Amino acid sequence: MLAIARALLGNPRLLLLDEPSDGLAPAVVAQVADAVREVSARGMSVVLVEQNLGLAFSVARDVAVMQKGRIVHEAPCAEFRSSPADRRRLLGVD
Repeated sequence: MLAIARALLGNPRLLLLDEPSDGLAPAVVAQVADAVREVSARGMSVVLVEQNLGLAFSVARDVAVMQKGRIVHEAPCAEFRSSPADRRRLLGVD
């Protein structure tokens, strides 16, 4: 949370977050999700790299899956969430 707050001090137009939920308690992950939703609602663009699908799906509008540094799939979040076959094929999860 402190790193996110420090990043926001400069009033950026874009917020890049790499695994913000890594090692955090579930209650803190929920706070991170709230913070991401809030800055996004205020018009800031957010790029989130995250392995926690629950967090990613709760805040994302669009999904891009990368493999070996290349984007191999792009879709609206709702579409990707509703496709277990794509999630299984691309991420190995249901």
